[in-house]
Amino acid sequence: MRFHHLAMLAIVAQPLAAQSAPLHVPFVIDTLANGLTLIVNEDHSAPVVSVNTWYHVGSGDEEVGRTGFAHLFEHLMFMGSEHAPYPEFDRRLEAAGADNNGSTTEDRTNYYEAGPANALPLMLWLDADRMGWLLPTMDSAKVDLQRDVVKNERRQSYENQPYGMVEDHLPGMLYPKGHPYSWPVIGSMADLSAASLEDVKNFFRKYYAPNNASIVVSGDVRADSVKKLVEHYFGQIPRGPAITRPAPAAFTLPRDTSLVLEDRVQLPRLYYAWHTVKGWHPDDAALNIAAYLLTGAKSSRLTKLMVYDKQTASNVFAFQNGQRLDGSFEVVATARPGHALPELQQDIDSTLQRLASAGPDARELQQAKNSLEADFLNGIESVRAKANQLNDYYYALGTPDGFQRDLDRTKAVTAQDVQRVVRQYLLAPRVIISVVPQGKQNLAATERMTP
Repeated sequence: MRFHHLAMLAIVAQPLAAQSAPLHVPFVIDTLANGLTLIVNEDHSAPVVSVNTWYHVGSGDEEVGRTGFAHLFEHLMFMGSEHAPYPEFDRRLEAAGADNNGSTTEDRTNYYEAGPANALPLMLWLDADRMGWLLPTMDSAKVDLQRDVVKNERRQSYENQPYGMVEDHLPGMLYPKGHPYSWPVIGSMADLSAASLEDVKNFFRKYYAPNNASIVVSGDVRADSVKKLVEHYFGQIPRGPAITRPAPAAFTLPRDTSLVLEDRVQLPRLYYAWHTVKGWHPDDAALNIAAYLLTGAKSSRLTKLMVYDKQTASNVFAFQNGQRLDGSFEVVATARPGHALPELQQDIDSTLQRLASAGPDARELQQAKNSLEADFLNGIESVRAKANQLNDYYYALGTPDGFQRDLDRTKAVTAQDVQRVVRQYLLAPRVIISVVPQGKQNLAATERMTP
């Protein structure tokens, strides 16, 4: 058995077989007269379809003092429109065997439906009705109801969730005041309370217009038929105002900053966060590889050292978060009972120093690339996933055709690239947040540790 296990490891460490042709997800792209972008991916492998709508607005488009609007609309968009009053949106889709949901980030708000291919006209009609005819049904009662729902969600996800308040503090520590990413996506209680009905309507008028949206239809459809349906349902919705987004000023963290939070938790948890680069920056892929080398597998450096060998941590994970305007890298580790956060710091800091000094060996670098490629390919198997990825590429790159480019940038990362980005970004000043059980600040992290 041991010989078999080692043989399997040797196989895993080899490069994946070269592709016979570039990875290309076929699509047709059109723009309606009102500015709406339509992307159609024909996939006739199963009689299903997914409609994926991205409004190019997220919490990063909000104003100081008026945060939380993008996420609030994620709720309001399901509260009925002029021709499909509440709860017709969910009721009709469920009757057709389809499901739906939405999500909000700093950069975009996404809504999707997925179900049998014959439900496509219904999906498009419902999406068009809430894009073009939501405001006539929006009143103070609806806004107040969803405002309270969001406040409760905030309490559950932040204030009453173990370790949840980190997400309330971290953005403002990592980004300078006024930066589009310096507040949490969900917004603040004070801003949600202060929002008037007209504030909310004006946000919709500005951002929820066809010229600020892209729709992907993926599945068992014909592109020409989809275009006719979209023109029929969306064509009469007027274009919204032109949107300009000034680029935020460049910045660096001048020094380590730290915070200790006492919470109703049993085990202390350490958060490290560094300011890095936005998505698709030349260093973004190397930082993704670095995150895998640290915690992506049981054999990854921090996981093996802290969770299995020394057993100082119950879990540890790392990730590069390259977004549209900027990026960050985080390492998060939860201590095992009987261990304090300075022990975890020592392990993390010394591991980063070693990776910066010598870089990864060929075997672990290839394993990282193989795993990330396999995860990528597994992640685009369904029409729902492909639809979202096409929209993602379109917004980030200006074209939906980013699949091979995404793979290529990961494959091109060298050991020297990893070594350089760790040295450049992950040995730089950082945010340090300790979450400790109430009354146990002695377990908190210290200032920068020296390995």
